[in-house]
Amino acid sequence: MSFSSIAFVAAASVRAQAALSDLCRLYPHVTPDRASVIVALGGDGFMLETLHRFRALHLPIYGMNRGSIGFLMNRYRTADLPARLDRAESVVLHPLRMRARAADGSETDALAINEVSLLRQSRQAAKLKIQVDGKIRLNQLICDGILISTPAGSTAYNLSAHGPILPLGAGINALTPISAFRPRRWRGALLPQAAHVRFEILEAGKRPVSAVADFTEVRDVIEVEVHQDRETGLELLFDPEHNLEERIIAEQFLP
Repeated sequence: MSFSSIAFVAAASVRAQAALSDLCRLYPHVTPDRASVIVALGGDGFMLETLHRFRALHLPIYGMNRGSIGFLMNRYRTADLPARLDRAESVVLHPLRMRARAADGSETDALAINEVSLLRQSRQAAKLKIQVDGKIRLNQLICDGILISTPAGSTAYNLSAHGPILPLGAGINALTPISAFRPRRWRGALLPQAAHVRFEILEAGKRPVSAVADFTEVRDVIEVEVHQDRETGLELLFDPEHNLEERIIAEQFLP
């Protein structure tokens, strides 16, 4: 693929801002609204922020790691950037859409590229009822929380909660409990990406729960619905030798 105009955006860190200065000095650049590609400089958190911020522009985003982990980023090099962009391989991610209803009757709609998580707000464990495609699967889960992860997010919070790493082409999402107390041996489930999941918060007044979709948090929820938004596509670009599919496979063999 070929790109006629590049926009650079960077996290606020010293490393990212130094990279921004170097690249702006080396290459012609425009503002994001006039660009054909966005180059994001930072870590995975900044990549998520960039995907959300510029979603309406429908532009591919090529990240270079100036953060810590950089799972969603390419290696940082200043040389041959146009050639790297031309050779880059495209991955389209479809985020999760969360609809959360709070105790005060308000409703919030938000997108999650990594995961939607439900978390207890107090010392009391959460009590949840779980439905998948209209069928009750768990009448009561007592836990610190639960999350639904996309394959792209499966190596983030999901992995820390002992959830599985998911290849991009698997067509599934991970439903992973966080410190499940009862049923104690339940370790979660793998769900088709087309599945609609509904959580009902039991004893919500006594056991308050918050719902988080990437950067959007809703407090005191009583009901949360989650499904994949197939109408929204977010395009990431990766160097052929370091693409996202390969990273997800390689992560499963780390010691």
